[in-house]
Amino acid sequence: MPNDLYVDWDSTTKDENFAVVYTPTKRRKRFPDNCVRIMESEAAARTDADPDKHFHAAKVAGPSRSSEGFFVYFLVHWIE
Repeated sequence: MPNDLYVDWDSTTKDENFAVVYTPTKRRKRFPDNCVRIMESEAAARTDADPDKHFHAAKVAGPSRSSEGFFVYFLVHWIE
């Protein structure tokens, strides 16, 4: 699997979307929903990304409820 990420595809985490993710570092593999802005296309994600301000284009799966009760998205891959 890409990025050594485990996603339980039998759960409700099935939707993959292009997004802009706010994160100071690209080492994380999951993100709270308030850090993810779903975009309509890869091109839109690339256009809205601003790496200098920590907004990165990505493909994400989710949302899914975390064990802590929050909604999270899982990284599928970064869009360079």
